[in-house]
Amino acid sequence: MLSTLTMDQLQVVISQAAAPAFILGAVASFLSVLLSHMNRVIDRYRLISDLDDPKKAPLKANLPHLQRRAAILHRAIYWAVGSGIVTCLLMIVAFASAYFGFRHEPGAAVLFMISLGLFTASLISFAREVGIALKHSEGG
Repeated sequence: MLSTLTMDQLQVVISQAAAPAFILGAVASFLSVLLSHMNRVIDRYRLISDLDDPKKAPLKANLPHLQRRAAILHRAIYWAVGSGIVTCLLMIVAFASAYFGFRHEPGAAVLFMISLGLFTASLISFAREVGIALKHSEGG
Protein backbone atom coordinates (compact mmCIF):
# COMPACT_ATOMS: atom_id res chain seq x y z
CA MET A 1 0.00 0.00 0.00
CA LEU A 2 1.08 3.53 -0.65
CA SER A 3 2.11 5.52 2.36
CA THR A 4 0.61 8.95 2.64
CA LEU A 5 2.81 11.93 2.00
CA THR A 6 4.16 13.24 5.27
CA MET A 7 4.66 16.91 5.99
CA ASP A 8 8.44 16.34 6.17
CA GLN A 9 8.50 14.74 2.71
CA LEU A 10 6.44 17.58 1.31
CA GLN A 11 8.72 20.20 2.86
CA VAL A 12 11.79 18.52 1.36
CA VAL A 13 10.25 18.40 -2.11
CA ILE A 14 9.06 22.00 -1.91
CA SER A 15 12.52 23.16 -0.86
CA GLN A 16 14.07 21.18 -3.71
CA ALA A 17 11.58 22.69 -6.15
CA ALA A 18 12.84 26.21 -5.43
CA ALA A 19 15.68 26.09 -7.97
CA PRO A 20 13.48 24.71 -10.78
CA ALA A 21 10.87 27.36 -9.97
CA PHE A 22 13.50 30.08 -10.42
CA ILE A 23 14.57 28.53 -13.72
CA LEU A 24 10.94 28.47 -14.83
CA GLY A 25 10.64 32.17 -14.01
CA ALA A 26 13.84 32.92 -15.92
CA VAL A 27 12.62 30.91 -18.92
CA ALA A 28 9.28 32.76 -18.92
CA SER A 29 11.03 36.13 -18.81
CA PHE A 30 13.49 35.11 -21.49
CA LEU A 31 10.66 33.88 -23.72
CA SER A 32 9.08 37.31 -23.42
CA VAL A 33 12.32 38.89 -24.67
CA LEU A 34 12.62 36.37 -27.50
CA LEU A 35 9.03 36.86 -28.64
CA SER A 36 9.47 40.63 -28.55
CA HIS A 37 12.56 40.35 -30.75
CA MET A 38 10.78 37.97 -33.09
CA ASN A 39 7.86 40.38 -33.47
CA ARG A 40 10.22 43.27 -34.26
CA VAL A 41 12.07 41.23 -36.90
CA ILE A 42 8.81 40.05 -38.49
CA ASP A 43 7.35 43.58 -38.48
CA ARG A 44 10.49 44.95 -40.12
CA TYR A 45 10.44 42.14 -42.71
CA ARG A 46 6.82 42.85 -43.60
CA LEU A 47 7.41 46.60 -43.80
CA ILE A 48 10.37 46.20 -46.15
CA SER A 49 8.78 43.52 -48.31
CA ASP A 50 5.67 45.69 -48.82
CA LEU A 51 7.68 48.69 -50.07
CA ASP A 52 6.91 49.68 -53.66
CA ASP A 53 9.00 52.85 -53.79
CA PRO A 54 11.93 52.32 -56.22
CA LYS A 55 14.09 54.65 -54.11
CA LYS A 56 13.74 52.26 -51.17
CA ALA A 57 14.42 49.12 -53.21
CA PRO A 58 17.94 48.75 -51.72
CA LEU A 59 16.28 48.03 -48.36
CA LYS A 60 15.05 44.75 -49.83
CA ALA A 61 18.63 43.53 -49.60
CA ASN A 62 17.98 43.26 -45.84
CA LEU A 63 15.29 40.61 -46.29
CA PRO A 64 17.63 37.56 -46.26
CA HIS A 65 19.28 38.83 -43.07
CA LEU A 66 15.89 39.30 -41.44
CA GLN A 67 14.84 35.80 -42.53
CA ARG A 68 18.00 34.36 -41.00
CA ARG A 69 17.46 36.28 -37.76
CA ALA A 70 13.85 35.06 -37.59
CA ALA A 71 14.97 31.45 -38.10
CA ILE A 72 17.56 31.74 -35.33
CA LEU A 73 15.03 33.36 -33.00
CA HIS A 74 12.56 30.59 -33.80
CA ARG A 75 15.20 28.06 -32.76
CA ALA A 76 15.92 30.00 -29.54
CA ILE A 77 12.20 30.05 -28.70
CA TYR A 78 12.00 26.31 -29.39
CA TRP A 79 14.90 25.57 -27.00
CA ALA A 80 13.49 27.88 -24.29
CA VAL A 81 10.05 26.26 -24.47
CA GLY A 82 11.74 22.85 -24.24
CA SER A 83 13.61 24.01 -21.15
CA GLY A 84 10.35 25.16 -19.56
CA ILE A 85 8.64 21.86 -20.33
CA VAL A 86 11.50 19.80 -18.89
CA THR A 87 11.55 22.03 -15.80
CA CYS A 88 7.81 21.44 -15.30
CA LEU A 89 8.38 17.70 -15.73
CA LEU A 90 11.14 17.90 -13.14
CA MET A 91 8.78 19.45 -10.62
CA ILE A 92 6.01 16.95 -11.40
CA VAL A 93 8.42 14.02 -11.04
CA ALA A 94 9.71 15.37 -7.74
CA PHE A 95 6.24 15.71 -6.23
CA ALA A 96 4.99 12.40 -7.65
CA SER A 97 8.10 10.59 -6.39
CA ALA A 98 7.65 12.05 -2.93
CA TYR A 99 3.99 11.07 -2.93
CA PHE A 100 4.72 7.48 -3.94
CA GLY A 101 7.82 7.25 -1.76
CA PHE A 102 10.37 6.83 -4.55
CA ARG A 103 13.83 8.37 -4.68
CA HIS A 104 13.70 11.18 -7.17
CA GLU A 105 17.19 12.64 -6.85
CA PRO A 106 18.87 10.75 -9.76
CA GLY A 107 16.03 11.47 -12.19
CA ALA A 108 15.70 15.03 -10.96
CA ALA A 109 19.40 15.64 -11.53
CA VAL A 110 19.15 14.38 -15.12
CA LEU A 111 16.05 16.47 -15.84
CA PHE A 112 17.71 19.51 -14.26
CA MET A 113 20.78 19.09 -16.49
CA ILE A 114 18.59 18.68 -19.59
CA SER A 115 16.62 21.80 -18.68
CA LEU A 116 19.77 23.84 -18.20
CA GLY A 117 21.22 22.46 -21.43
CA LEU A 118 18.14 23.52 -23.38
CA PHE A 119 18.18 26.94 -21.73
CA THR A 120 21.86 27.30 -22.64
CA ALA A 121 21.10 26.36 -26.25
CA SER A 122 18.43 29.05 -26.29
CA LEU A 123 20.85 31.64 -24.92
CA ILE A 124 23.45 30.68 -27.52
CA SER A 125 20.91 31.00 -30.35
CA PHE A 126 19.86 34.40 -29.04
CA ALA A 127 23.49 35.51 -28.84
CA ARG A 128 23.95 34.47 -32.48
CA GLU A 129 20.90 36.50 -33.50
CA VAL A 130 22.14 39.56 -31.61
CA GLY A 131 25.55 39.15 -33.24
CA ILE A 132 24.00 39.06 -36.71
CA ALA A 133 21.86 42.10 -35.91
CA LEU A 134 24.84 44.08 -34.66
CA LYS A 135 27.09 43.03 -37.53
CA HIS A 136 24.45 43.94 -40.09
CA SER A 137 23.64 47.28 -38.45
CA GLU A 138 27.31 48.28 -38.68
CA GLY A 139 27.24 47.64 -42.37
CA GLY A 140 29.62 44.69 -42.16
